[in-house]
Amino acid sequence: MNDLDIRDRNDPINRDRQESHAVDRTAENRQQHRRRRRWGGRLFAVGGFLLLVSGLSLGASGQYSQLQQVMATAEQERDFVPSVRVATIGASPGTISVTLPGTTAAFAAANIYARATGYIAKRNVDIGDRITAGDPLAQLAVPELDDQISQNEATLNQLKSALDQAEASRKLAEMTWGRDEPLVKKGWVTPQQGDVDLQTLKAREAAVSVAQHNVTAQESLVKQLHQNRDYASVVAPFDGVITQRNVDLGSLVQGNATSGTFMFEMMQEDVIRVWVYVPQDAAFGVAPGIDVIVRVPELPDREFPGTVTRIADALQSGTRTLLTEIDLPNPDGALTPGIYCAVELHIPRKTPSLSVPADAVIFNRNGMQVAVVSNGKAEMRKVRVKRDLGAQVEVDSGIQSGDQVILNPPVTLVDGAKVQPRPEAMGPDK
Repeated sequence: MNDLDIRDRNDPINRDRQESHAVDRTAENRQQHRRRRRWGGRLFAVGGFLLLVSGLSLGASGQYSQLQQVMATAEQERDFVPSVRVATIGASPGTISVTLPGTTAAFAAANIYARATGYIAKRNVDIGDRITAGDPLAQLAVPELDDQISQNEATLNQLKSALDQAEASRKLAEMTWGRDEPLVKKGWVTPQQGDVDLQTLKAREAAVSVAQHNVTAQESLVKQLHQNRDYASVVAPFDGVITQRNVDLGSLVQGNATSGTFMFEMMQEDVIRVWVYVPQDAAFGVAPGIDVIVRVPELPDREFPGTVTRIADALQSGTRTLLTEIDLPNPDGALTPGIYCAVELHIPRKTPSLSVPADAVIFNRNGMQVAVVSNGKAEMRKVRVKRDLGAQVEVDSGIQSGDQVILNPPVTLVDGAKVQPRPEAMGPDK
């Protein structure tokens, strides 16, 4: 600080002047500050107002755009016609193809029992041997039966000799009566003698008749014994294969009609019988002559065609199935009795029906329906399903052949809604 400043500060006039000048500057500064604050507030208010106006403008513009978008969407939804996939309905085929499990059996099977009592002297066949009708299966040794035959043949010879003796006595009595009869008439022989001769002739004729009956009875007994002796040779009743053997060389067999020894089992395999049980829903079309294809899982490359040979004509009450038999030629022996097979029956259809894709069926509280395209609109129709085939169902009411049904209809689809069909499947096989 210099001397001039010290003097000015010590001078009262200068000091008052300086203080007045400082007060003026302070007041001026305060007025400038107030003006700045006033202008700042005004600018802030204007800015806020501009921001408010801008916000209101933007909000109104956004709301208007949103309203316009909603109105456009509503109008678009009102005028929108959905494109739907459709399939054309066709009549079901004239035959129903049904595949059912079946069992093969021999066309003819026989259990061979012993009819004569004896020992197995010779066995000619074993399991698996193929034989023809009349081939010997076994030979029995029947010594007791042979003795009975010899004894009864000797008795037969005795009875024949007795018959000859009776015949000779009859002839003698006949000659005596023939000689005495005219003498009795002339009175040369007494009537009593004539009666004796006549009765003797009748007695001799009766004796001859008895002797003849004895011979006949004995011949029948000997014939029966020889027939039993023939049973000692066991032969095949038909062409076939031996499937079971229960005797061996030296085995004792009993010949009895009810408790005879079970010797062999044989089956005829050149023709195979197939048993299949057809359920009630398909049984009404089954009849002899319809086409059948039999398949065996173990023979995937072969099919065995045939026809229904016979049916039971009555359903089993427990299972509601119809026993059906098919006879299949089996010249090469590819099929054997007792195996599992799949039987495909081509059953003629009794009543006409229509095939509808399962994707078109609607099931709700109104029952089963389909949506049919008619004049560009969806039309809900009730249908009655007869058979469910998986990808297809058969119906017999509600629709006609040639109608277009909507596949996988949307849940929002209502009756009368406009639709744009887009064909995708044609006919019942799609």
